[in-house]
Amino acid sequence: PALSMNVFLPSLPSMARDFDAPYRVVQLSVAVYLGASAALQLFIGPVADRYGRRPVLLGSFALFTLASLGCALSPNIETFLVFRMVQAIGATGMVLARAIVRDMVPQAQAASMIGYVTMGMSVVPMIGPVIGGYLDAALGWQANFWMLVIAGLAILALIWTDLGETGPAEHPSFRAQFAEYPELVGSPRFWGYVAAAMFSSGAFFAYLGGAPFVGSEVFGLSPEQVGLYFGAPAVGYFLGNWISGRYAVRMGTQWMMLTGSILTVAGLAVVTALSLAGIRSAETFFAFMTFVGLGNGMVLPSANAGLLSVRPHLAGTASGLGGAAMIGGGAALSAYAGSLLGPGTGELPLLELMTASSALALASILFVRSRERRVEGRAPAE
Repeated sequence: PALSMNVFLPSLPSMARDFDAPYRVVQLSVAVYLGASAALQLFIGPVADRYGRRPVLLGSFALFTLASLGCALSPNIETFLVFRMVQAIGATGMVLARAIVRDMVPQAQAASMIGYVTMGMSVVPMIGPVIGGYLDAALGWQANFWMLVIAGLAILALIWTDLGETGPAEHPSFRAQFAEYPELVGSPRFWGYVAAAMFSSGAFFAYLGGAPFVGSEVFGLSPEQVGLYFGAPAVGYFLGNWISGRYAVRMGTQWMMLTGSILTVAGLAVVTALSLAGIRSAETFFAFMTFVGLGNGMVLPSANAGLLSVRPHLAGTASGLGGAAMIGGGAALSAYAGSLLGPGTGELPLLELMTASSALALASILFVRSRERRVEGRAPAE
């Protein structure tokens, strides 16, 4: 699923030419994917709790493979966007991979294993656009989706032959699971953590929506070069996750979130100032995008842990609601980023949007810190 999110991004300009469609319309392939993923995250957990992990994963990846085939064979942009929306069912893999780890091992070991999963996922944004750029140059943009067809078949075979059912034997009803939502949505701290995660990752999702245009149309990079440069935030994300894993317990989640957010805002503010001063190049633009990844790697693990801890007995519900809000907000920012960019706009509108999103993340973290201090000073907690 992480690969399907970004492997084709260097091809967006060539897809716009092939489909004879405006870039902002083709760029919706990012937004509709994220939007559908957000909606699905509200239901994936309850469905998997009710029917088990294995059948949900098998059905989801069968649909993912068929949707990838549909994307590769689409004759027009409308058909492509429909299949792209269906392809979002692959988000099941991202959600249930962590649940399966929690099913199999104790909590402490699960935290360590999930950390490795997250670091592994951070490698995909580094290599995905590079692969996609070269596939586009050699075989055309459709080759990216043929690769996803092959990957989907391979994952189906692996699940079928190797993954047993890890879910709990007693599955709660849908009514019991959704009845837990009101208790959680009334918590200001929960929404503070959600906002911190949503706006922090929102800068990256805006980057997903606008950076291919900036690379190819503003700086004149080839698809291979866009793919190579595009992975810059993932380098920072890998480092940020490593810092979180090594120092979060020692320094505390509040310190980790605040420091990561400040680094992101500072990096984006500097590159925006350089752009305003006329000091602009592809190398400068993409180099400073590492700060976005670094900040996300430091903020998101702590923000996610925080939103799960507000009501520990509702952790599963919190995970679904928080994930849906984060991805849904990302979809909106990605679509908005694409709408801001066009002939003659340059990279500045994208930088301003990313900086604003990161500043809102910082404000959300400061709100959470104030609420946490208030909670620590009185009981009951809220």
